[in-house]
Amino acid sequence: MFVLELTYTAPVERVDAVLQDHVEWLDKEYAAGHFIASGRKNPRNGGVILAAGIDRATVEKITAVDPFVVAGVCEYRITEFIATKTAPALEGYREQLPS
Repeated sequence: MFVLELTYTAPVERVDAVLQDHVEWLDKEYAAGHFIASGRKNPRNGGVILAAGIDRATVEKITAVDPFVVAGVCEYRITEFIATKTAPALEGYREQLPS
């Protein structure tokens, strides 16, 4: 599983100019089954996405085409972790530690 942390690198007005394209990109990744949660940080200086069921190379390819990245208004910090414990509703995303 991955935590994708977005940090805005441009004024929020520039972010808002591509927000609709970013939301459409999010919708596409949700439909593909790659994303399981997302939202703005508070204060609004970026966002967070939880991604699952894909490898790091795929995550890097996906984030590279985020309209926010293409427009140069955010940077990503990608953190991979092994979700060995989850809420019951997320049981399908539970992972095993490597042997």
